[in-house]
Amino acid sequence: MLTKKIGFIGLGLVGGSIAKAIRQYYPDYEVLAFDKNKETLALAVQEGTIRTFCSSIDKNFEGCSYIFLCAPITYNTAYLRQLKDFINTDCILTDVGSVKTSIHKEITRLGLEENFIGGHPMAGSEKSGYSNSKSILIENAYYILTPSAKVSSKKVDEYRTFVESLKALPIILDYKEHDYITGTISHLPHIIASSLVNFVHETDTEEELMKNLAAGGFKDITRIASSSPIMWQQICLKNKENISNILREYIETLKRALASIDKSSEEELFTFFETSKDYRDSMPNSSAGPIKKSFALYCDIIDETGGIATIATILASNNISIKNIGIVHNREFEEGVLRIEFYDELSSGKAAELLQKYRYIVYKV
Repeated sequence: MLTKKIGFIGLGLVGGSIAKAIRQYYPDYEVLAFDKNKETLALAVQEGTIRTFCSSIDKNFEGCSYIFLCAPITYNTAYLRQLKDFINTDCILTDVGSVKTSIHKEITRLGLEENFIGGHPMAGSEKSGYSNSKSILIENAYYILTPSAKVSSKKVDEYRTFVESLKALPIILDYKEHDYITGTISHLPHIIASSLVNFVHETDTEEELMKNLAAGGFKDITRIASSSPIMWQQICLKNKENISNILREYIETLKRALASIDKSSEEELFTFFETSKDYRDSMPNSSAGPIKKSFALYCDIIDETGGIATIATILASNNISIKNIGIVHNREFEEGVLRIEFYDELSSGKAAELLQKYRYIVYKV
């Protein structure tokens, strides 16, 4: 295997995960990184993810086959100017940001279009930092590529093949189209989740009853509100025009829902929920986005000693592995409910059939 040199600027959740994936599939590659956090670099060296850590952007980055810009969006554009002198003709320069217009404009201004292929792995977590990175983060996730106007088709093909070798699913888009799409399916949901959490915070009772009674459904749809504040601050600023237009359109849909409720329109309300259910149900079961699909079911249980152990034994004796299990304390269900999460859809389906056979009442997610 031909050894290549790969550099990282920033080694957080996504950068660290890509570096770990490279180390897993290309153990002989030379991987080096610069990050402001020296503890992160020391840990990455200790774990064997990288072999060289850099205290600055310097000549260590000369001769790289790939350089990944994985710092916050605003910093990436600043680091480009420092990197320019160390990028050779054959180097493929890329980033992992979820906004592309600003970096493409800077690439053009600096004359780096022949090297640049924008990248955005549609994978992530509400947790941030290198300590939460993992080699499988981008596995089976869509990885959007936004080639610059002057980069060669040879480089694009090479990078697409490299992304595929890391088990991700590359898709090529124009960078402007990318920013509109991610503005709708990624940026808007984060704004909604954060605004919903803030609304509950601001309107909660003195005893914080809303906070303490928040059920699983509320926590599920607002989980992404725990993501990095600085990252989402910069995303909103860098994709301002798209997000602003998308938010206005979304607010209009809320107004229509409000009008349907105010006039007690049974037909409009039924259609509102029916169309959303049908469209949601038509989405692929396998998630390739930042919010991973969970394979889970709910099961009524009697609140007695050994209830959970009995269910766990039934599943284990049939070779069904449980990923997570726990009582849903704050719930819309009338009786005690157990939430069981599995590693794949097949296991979830088999578990549902098995528990129903044993006369348990099962609710599929």
